[in-house]
Amino acid sequence: MRLAIPLMMVLASGSAMAAASVAVGDDVLKPVSVRMAAQGKAALDRRDANAAIDAYEAALASDPKNVAAFSGIAQGYEMLGLPGKAVKYYRDALALNPSDIGALEGQGKALIARGATARAQVNLARIKALCKAECPAADRLQTALNTPVPAPAAKPIVAKN
Repeated sequence: MRLAIPLMMVLASGSAMAAASVAVGDDVLKPVSVRMAAQGKAALDRRDANAAIDAYEAALASDPKNVAAFSGIAQGYEMLGLPGKAVKYYRDALALNPSDIGALEGQGKALIARGATARAQVNLARIKALCKAECPAADRLQTALNTPVPAPAAKPIVAKN
């Protein structure tokens, strides 16, 4: 009977903490992670990719289950022109939540930037399967697939003497 009272106190305090956190699926994100992700979003909005990546990394350090933080880091790397790193972070987000339409779209666009259009088509098919009606993410990714990707600029040839 002695264990019942402390257990009840732990359960009561745990439910209070859960109420102060953000629910994501069956998991609850730590409030500090949510705050840091919000700072990352604000940095993305003002086009400060490095500050966004830093804030999202801090969000992940406090709660590695924060899918939005993985996607935010990916968006930061896209802003910096590093689609390969973006693909990796979108993959991490999708490992936590395979149904995240935003991560599927973002990864698809990053794959297109890398020239991997067949893999981007797979993402498009997954998005269409997840959407039941109109799906702006599918439309945007389809548009990106239909838009020719400019070839990288050729490096000038320098003659050696």
